[in-house]
Formats: sequence, structure tokens, C-alpha cells
Amino acid sequence: MDEFRDRRVWIETYGCTYNQADSHRLAGILEGQGCQIVDDPAAADLVVVNTCIVIGRTERHMLRRIRACADRDLVVTGCMPVVMGEAVLAAAPHARLVLPAEIDRRWPAGCAQTGGAVGILQISSGCVGRCAYCITRAARGRLQSRPADRVCEDLAALVAGGVAEVQVTAQDVSAWGLETGDGRLPDLVRAMTAVPGEFRLRLGMMNPATALDSLDALVEACRNEKVFSFVHLPVQSGCDRVLASMRRGNTVAEFEEVVAAFRAGVPGVRVCTDLIVGYPTETEEDFEETLAMVERVRPDKVNITRYSVRPGTPAADLKQIPGRVVKARSRRLDAAVKRIFSEKNEAVLGQVVRAVVVGQKRPGSVVARDQAYREIVVQGDLKPGTWVEVEVTGNRTVYLTGRLNEGSTYSDRSNSVPTEH
Repeated sequence: MDEFRDRRVWIETYGCTYNQADSHRLAGILEGQGCQIVDDPAAADLVVVNTCIVIGRTERHMLRRIRACADRDLVVTGCMPVVMGEAVLAAAPHARLVLPAEIDRRWPAGCAQTGGAVGILQISSGCVGRCAYCITRAARGRLQSRPADRVCEDLAALVAGGVAEVQVTAQDVSAWGLETGDGRLPDLVRAMTAVPGEFRLRLGMMNPATALDSLDALVEACRNEKVFSFVHLPVQSGCDRVLASMRRGNTVAEFEEVVAAFRAGVPGVRVCTDLIVGYPTETEEDFEETLAMVERVRPDKVNITRYSVRPGTPAADLKQIPGRVVKARSRRLDAAVKRIFSEKNEAVLGQVVRAVVVGQKRPGSVVARDQAYREIVVQGDLKPGTWVEVEVTGNRTVYLTGRLNEGSTYSDRSNSVPTEH
């Protein structure tokens, strides 16, 4: 990247929170070389596309964007150059491929402030899983945990910069420390919550298989008021036979054990999960088991993905389910989870909650997050980082609306604001 100096740079980012942080880190590298990051691609003389290939539809979009920029000075980074470098160069022969490892080498800090009061904190890369459908494991490699002291230094820098919501991210957050023997995620959470300041940690995706062996300690660590009462536990299927075929490493009962432990130990916790519909070995009866599991667990948020063949993965060799069947199952599942979301939201209407403003929704309104990480849209021009009391007034299924309690606005990041327990 040394050749990119004194350029006007446009950066497009796709995919996960981890990728977003990488884009901010890359921007820091380029700015250190005299470049200017611009917010209009037409004003740029260098284009960066930070890619995601988690599903086929995303991959196709990446290639369209790369082809569209092929006649410009182009840098392609993210997961695609690692596992599909030839496809990138076929689409844009003159593109410069920048692997994520090069960003790590040039910008060792694993944190980024994304604007407003939100920051991202990378605690590890790679994973210990062997999921049969996943291409990300090939792109990001084996688990590499960042040392706890470095993570806490980065966290302190984010807090000093005015961040109130810290998105703790990795390919599998609960795998942190597995390969080093220097502690596990509960130890890291305790160290992070000891960092001074008024902030909240939003822990990213934790696979049930890696959360299980430190579950009690993890639940206890997440009771700290500096941790949002929100957990993301991807189950992917409600059928043990399908989970075994996926090589997920846990059963449905073990997933439900993790959910039950968090609900028993962390007051008001909200549970998010992920589900893949139409995995090649999924029968209609297997799908009915997934629906039944959703009704039992009643998750607060669900990310639904229709199965997509990923080249080079074991599942790519399996016979695919017809698209019309997958679409029909996806619609049934989507209807079920949205009904549950709406019912749960109705239960909080009229409540007054303490929340932190994390950014602007549009002119005249802001987004705030309460302790359970509900998204609440509030009218007003409040500074990000401001803590407020909000009465929940509206249910929009995927978010809530609210209004400020009279006289409830506190100075941002004030340690004098009373906290909830």
C-alpha cells in the first residue's frame, strides 16, 4: 500500500461489523500516507471495495461492483481476495488485492470509531469451527486472539474518544482465548468492564459450542451494567440431524441450555439467533422442528438466511433443495418470528427506560439503545453519547419509538447519572 499517497479515496464496505472496523483501520493507514477519504465516489481517484462473500447473492454483488470500478484505480480487500483472488482479477485485471493480514500488520490497533457514539472493538480473528457451509473460515483462518491488555488499551482509547456503545466483534466472540490458554471470554469481559468510563459493551456473535464450557462464568460476567443485556447466539437449525450435517458442534438442547442460562442469570436479557433455511439435508419435517424450536425459545431477534452454495465447502457437494421450497419455508419462518417480535414489543409499550443516544436516524430524530439493546427512535436533536429517559410509545416490529421524559436529558457520558441494575 505504500504506493497510495496523496490520493482522494472512496471506500465501500460490505458485510459484517468486523469488516466495517477493517475499513476504518485502512482509512487510518491511508490518511497517514497523505490520502483524503472522500464521501463522493465521483470525487475519488482511488476506489477501495471491502468485500463480503458469506452468501452467493453478496458475492455476485461484489463482482458487479468490482467490474463497475475496473477502469479506475481499484483496491479490493476483505474476504474475497483471500479465497477468490482469481475471480477478482478476472473482473478487474488491474486491481490491487490487499489481504486483511496486511491491514493488521500496518495498523495493529483493533478498534475503530465509526461516527456518533459507536465504536468497534475486534478481539480476535478466525475461528475454531468446521461448519460445512461456511466460506468465511477459509478467508479468516484459524483463531487468533488479541491479548487482553491490548484489547483494554483499545477500549480505553474508544471511551476517551466519546464512544458510548462498543461493538465487540470477532468471527466467534466466545472462542476468544481458546488457543492461547491465557483466559476465556469471561476473563476478558471482566477486564473490559473494569476500564473507567460510562459505556456499554455489545458482545457480538457467540457460538453455542464455544460458549458452553465457560457458560456460568460468562453469564456472571454479562451481569455487569457495562454490558448490554443482549446476546447473539446463532443456532442455524432447530433440528439435531441438520446441525450434525452442518458440523455445528452442538445440539438444539445445548443451544436452549445456553439461552436458559442467560435468561436466568441476566435480568431482562434479549436473545438474538441466526437460522439457515433450506440447508441441503433439511427435510420438511426438519424445518417443522425449527419452527417448533422458535416457538419454544421465542427469540427477540432472528437473522434468517436462505442457504447458498459456497464454493470449496463440504456442503457444496450436496444436492440442493429447489428454490421455490426454500422461499416458501423462509416466508413461513419470517412470519413466525415477526409475530413473536411484535408480541414482545407490545409488552414494553408504556415503560420508561434509560437509554443512550448512539446516532442520528434522520434530521430531527435520533436512535437510542436501552440496556437490553432495543433500538428506540426518539424525536429530537440530541448529541450522541447523551443518556436519556425514554417512554416507549410505539411498536414498529423491528424497532420501537419513544418520547423523552420531561427533564430527563443528562450531559453526555456523565458518571453522575444513576444506573440500572
